[in-house]
Amino acid sequence: MKEYTQLEERLGYTFKDKQLIIEALTHKSHKKPYDNERLEFLGDAVLDLIVGEFLFMEFKDEAEGVLSKIRASLVNESGFTRLARKLDLGEYIYLSPAEESNEGRSKPSLLSNAFEAVIGAIYLEAGLSKCQEITVNLLKETYPKIDLNTLSKDYKTALQEITQATHGITPLYTLVGSSGPDHKKEFEIEVSLNDQSIAKAKGKSKKEAQQKAAKIALRELKESK
Repeated sequence: MKEYTQLEERLGYTFKDKQLIIEALTHKSHKKPYDNERLEFLGDAVLDLIVGEFLFMEFKDEAEGVLSKIRASLVNESGFTRLARKLDLGEYIYLSPAEESNEGRSKPSLLSNAFEAVIGAIYLEAGLSKCQEITVNLLKETYPKIDLNTLSKDYKTALQEITQATHGITPLYTLVGSSGPDHKKEFEIEVSLNDQSIAKAKGKSKKEAQQKAAKIALRELKESK
């Protein structure tokens, strides 16, 4: 059995039933009579409520549409993967040897699912308030600033986190062209991994073009899974 003391310290919660945490961290590839998919299903619903309430209380003057967009930027695979990495969750997951050799411990989908399952397990044992405490603390540690601009538009950060986890490298952004007069210039940026181009985009500034290229690259990587 793995030692969960450090994970429990990071969570701020000690499991009474150790089988619950084992199940929450067991990927279906591990070929046990149980896996974390049911707990993941439960945790997903719990997190949706917790994040929704957190945003409702935190942003008292924002309209429903803005709150929905912020929640969508947090309650997704990329958002939960960031929280999972904050806990170093990857080192505790039970995987098959094949999934292990396929860098399963750093896969966003596995990390995100495991995080949801852990929250589902805590909910079963300790209830909503403990899940709320843990999740809100993690959100505040992971996102020093929570607003629509920083969450929904920083595609470069999201892309870098994914490529570092899956490839061990960061994307390279190269200016491949520019056009138009000085007062109305348009820049074209290419983003590549291992000298292989994965996306290009144009923008009114280099920064805008980089963000657009990163957004396209994220979509390409997701579709190629």
